[in-house]
Amino acid sequence: MLQRTDVFAAMRGDVQRVSDRVVEAARVPYPQISTILEEIVRSGGKRLRPMLVLLAGRAWTYEESFDTLVNAAAGVELLHTASLVHDDAVDHSAFRRGKPTLNSQVDTAAVILVGDYLFAQSAILAASTNNPRVVSVFSNSLGHICDGQLMEMMDASNPQQTERQYLARIYGKTASLFGCAAETGAIIGNAPEDAISALRGYGDDLGLAFQIMDDVLDLTGGSEQLGKPAGHDLLQSTITLPVIYYLEMVRPGSAEWRAVQAIVDRSRTDDAFVANVLNEIRASGAVERALARADEYIEQAKNRLTIVPDTETRELLSELADQAVRRSS
Repeated sequence: MLQRTDVFAAMRGDVQRVSDRVVEAARVPYPQISTILEEIVRSGGKRLRPMLVLLAGRAWTYEESFDTLVNAAAGVELLHTASLVHDDAVDHSAFRRGKPTLNSQVDTAAVILVGDYLFAQSAILAASTNNPRVVSVFSNSLGHICDGQLMEMMDASNPQQTERQYLARIYGKTASLFGCAAETGAIIGNAPEDAISALRGYGDDLGLAFQIMDDVLDLTGGSEQLGKPAGHDLLQSTITLPVIYYLEMVRPGSAEWRAVQAIVDRSRTDDAFVANVLNEIRASGAVERALARADEYIEQAKNRLTIVPDTETRELLSELADQAVRRSS
């Protein structure tokens, strides 16, 4: 049986093929942008989404479909990268993963156009699969991502939002692309219809857990692990699941409620005040409740994998799911 940490080692060579394809597709003939953009696409973390494309196709016709899977996986990664570039422009973010963003180095109009260029390259890679169903999945995912971003802009600062509203938002913003990756890989790998549906559900569940964990880490981590200060989302007027749970525990209009609202509306952003509010949230049990919710999604995702016929691939997919809630950054 594979060791629990083997998913990244097992897939390293194949994922490197995807990374090379991503860098190739993201090249632009503008020296002042090309170096920054190449650094952005090279520093793409663990490549979870493209890895998911490859793993979803691995149990069926992997060797025969490999080149097509690589193109689709690169397209998924560029779709993700494009959304991050636009995110940074919308949020006026100066850093991501501890490194300067494109937004901090060139004009905002250029940033938006670079993001559009990456979206276009993603679409080109999706079309190169010569599979209309894959193109449809990509298109739907782009729509979900835009919808999630609009919901975040319009509703994320509302202290009365529900868990259901939060989940709808993060489905669009994050989970839909995980679902797209898994569904795309299964389609290209010629999986049967019931397996395609199960793997789509696996990707959706994995993405929801991943974003919940990201939001937990934002409250419990720090700049050393995340490249941003603890409580960054709250300081950006974004209320996440642990904060929703915390606000459910305190009385609307109470001192605790007003303290959160003061950070969200940016009337109080001094370090000592923010640190005290974060400590209150951490001590309330809200973080543990959010972690339990993420665990529920991971178990649900893993339960969907019984349909995958190849034992090794099933174990790798299970381990990839566990990584979503075991990470520290």
